[in-house]
Amino acid sequence: MAAPPGGAGIVWQTPANPPEPHDYIIRNGKHEPPVLAGDISILQNEVDVVTICKPASVPVHPCGQYRKNTVVGILQAEHGLTPLFPVHRLDRLVSGLLIFAKNAYRAECFRQQIEAGLLQKEYVAKVVGVFPDGEQTVDANVNFNAREGRSTVEISGGAGEEPNGKQALTRFQRICTDGTHSIVLCKPVTGRTHQIRVHLKHASYPIANDELYLSGNFCPRSTKGTSASKEIAPSDPGNSAVDHGSKDAETDVEFDIDPMCTNCPNLAPAGYDGDEEGLWLHCVRYTGPDWSYECPYPDWAFLGSVSTKKMKS
Repeated sequence: MAAPPGGAGIVWQTPANPPEPHDYIIRNGKHEPPVLAGDISILQNEVDVVTICKPASVPVHPCGQYRKNTVVGILQAEHGLTPLFPVHRLDRLVSGLLIFAKNAYRAECFRQQIEAGLLQKEYVAKVVGVFPDGEQTVDANVNFNAREGRSTVEISGGAGEEPNGKQALTRFQRICTDGTHSIVLCKPVTGRTHQIRVHLKHASYPIANDELYLSGNFCPRSTKGTSASKEIAPSDPGNSAVDHGSKDAETDVEFDIDPMCTNCPNLAPAGYDGDEEGLWLHCVRYTGPDWSYECPYPDWAFLGSVSTKKMKS
């Protein structure tokens, strides 16, 4: 990979300049994990709003080990879009619609609408099994465990006991099914961490490649990176749990070690799995009092001969 102009110490890894297996970014002596080299498509570029289609694996803004491999960083580096104010966020492995305000005034307008509960959000998910027909509602508290990096559904123990966590409500509607998987429209009324993912698991129809909520042998993120690389099909009982035991012993992608770097680990950067893929969860639409923004459906959302018209109904 070519060195950046001016001999700077940062290698820009973006969809236009994708990382190779042995590439890493150095920033203040730390290594930044690569991201999947999907393009960030600009959907609408208005005077005070820009909407994009976020690829999976790219975080929205700098966080954790990520500084440059972020949506905000890539939009600034490749399109000169700055400043940007995220109206909402998507988990790193989730793809789909992202809305940014271009100025503080427009960002404040969005914030007031969100706080007033005036926004409607729509996602699509590919889940295990034949999801029931008709609208299904999950009204169950969600409790996020920051240490483990995942949420749980909390149910009242009875006798007037209040469940832990925050109130959460999601409405689901089956779009189509092929008998093995279903494409489900998800409408979260509240916005809790991993709400759609954990509510689908609670309904017994988890996202089909969501290792975090499919696995019976869960390993906290502090000891193993998050991955969405294992698909579980309901017809294969041998795949009922993901095997974490052998993964750490096998390394498909090796990272070069910088002998001059005292912080260089002898492992791939935490959180990076060479087999990682995006979750089958995609944001398709946000609607407000006088506006609506949409994002195209991903390829995995089309089962067999399902038409675009049917998908959008």
